[in-house]
Amino acid sequence: MIIKNGKVLVDSEFSLRDVVIKDSKICGYNLDGLMDNQVIDAEGMYVLPGFIDVHTHGGNGIDTNLADKEELNKLSEFFATKGVTGYLPTILTDTHERTCEIVEMVGNTIKEQKEGSKILGIHMEGPFLSHEFKGAMPDDLIVDCSLEKLMEYEVRSNNNIKTITVAAENTGVQELIRYAVAKGIIVSLGHSGATYEDCMMCIEEGANRITHTFNGMRQLHQHQPSILGAALESDVYCEAICDGLHLHPGIVRLMIKTKGIDRVIGITDSVMAAGLPDGKYKLGVNDIVVINGDARLVHGDSRAGSTLTMDKALKNIMEFTRLPLEESIKMLTINPAKMLKIDRNKGSLDIDKDADIVIMDKDMNVIYTIVEGKIVYNNNLID
Repeated sequence: MIIKNGKVLVDSEFSLRDVVIKDSKICGYNLDGLMDNQVIDAEGMYVLPGFIDVHTHGGNGIDTNLADKEELNKLSEFFATKGVTGYLPTILTDTHERTCEIVEMVGNTIKEQKEGSKILGIHMEGPFLSHEFKGAMPDDLIVDCSLEKLMEYEVRSNNNIKTITVAAENTGVQELIRYAVAKGIIVSLGHSGATYEDCMMCIEEGANRITHTFNGMRQLHQHQPSILGAALESDVYCEAICDGLHLHPGIVRLMIKTKGIDRVIGITDSVMAAGLPDGKYKLGVNDIVVINGDARLVHGDSRAGSTLTMDKALKNIMEFTRLPLEESIKMLTINPAKMLKIDRNKGSLDIDKDADIVIMDKDMNVIYTIVEGKIVYNNNLID
């Protein structure tokens, strides 16, 4: 495949060049001697790395806790329409038995997946969290850290647990972090009211990310810095839900100024209502209602994820920060790839990396999504 005439983002700069794809990889930028290839004319368009969403509970009527393999594949197809080339289905805290069933289903889907955005692994949001800062997590299903349970999740998922969110004050958390890090599982801190000291201790043990920073956690206080103090001071990655509801634009700017843009990851935390009208929906075991695009628990005062999509997240980040596209897009591409330790193959358009590409028009609408060299979404009405 050849992508011609586009404004291609390489090394944080745009240049007019062609992109040559062979055997799922980007193999060069020179068309000399190439003939009889599939050609995409991207004149006037941006050729960008595909988006990576490391925290999503669903979209288009599909919930990751409730989905079967067919529905999960449909979710992958929906995400492809939003420029997503890779994502982590995020499992809400559920019963141990049901969690085992879910991770097994996702693991089997990963083995057989052919269409849409690629499932890169599983993000487990719980069940080892805080009761006080549970947010939309079902309180009665939050439990103490258990290596035995985590090991069972690993086995049932065919070793596809990529990340797990834990609360720093949860009983047994340090032992679990040590085990997870040794197994290559990325540990994130979230849904936590822990002290600054406990959070820094978990970071020293290897926790490397903060789940939906500023949301579902004790807030910053000059005498009790808590998880936010640890997040902003240390080198961990910080997730940010840039929907304009979870974070004020000034907080997004503050986070970037404090952390540096290379340590902030844009996520959706989307629920099954993403892409759909207001109404009543599910989030795992919870009943939720969406009013004016804002998802909340039916019973309670907590937000319940978002209706954000990744293409809209990019537009919001650019609007909130006034940063150019070549800077803003890092939060959705190379940053999550580095956090997941897959940046050797994904996250940018360097030669020999996977051809995970989104092509957007001048108004930042998704026109093509390409996953490992295969077109999985085409919105070009001319073709």
